Amino acid sequence: MSMQQKIEQSLAALAPQHLSVLDESHMHSRGQETHYKAVLVSEQFTGLNSVKRHQKVYATLGELMGQVHALALHTYTPEEWQKVGAAPASPTCAGGSKH
Repeated sequence: MSMQQKIEQSLAALAPQHLSVLDESHMHSRGQETHYKAVLVSEQFTGLNSVKRHQKVYATLGELMGQVHALALHTYTPEEWQKVGAAPASPTCAGGSKH
């Protein structure tokens, strides 16, 4: 099972109405299966600010968080998702290396 599938399987615990996990490792310099973007729409985010939403996702992922370098999170309630309809594009990685 790929890391992407493991993340998707874990996040299913949040009963998402929409879930998209993208492997964005190709945009970065740290190798394969290291950078991900997750778009998650769940009723469980209602009443939570973005920090609390992210903490909920991290807690749900548990030890998987230690196995990825970066996870860009875009969390929405169903009402918010209806308004925006899509998550913003990810920026190009600065690489973290000094040239």
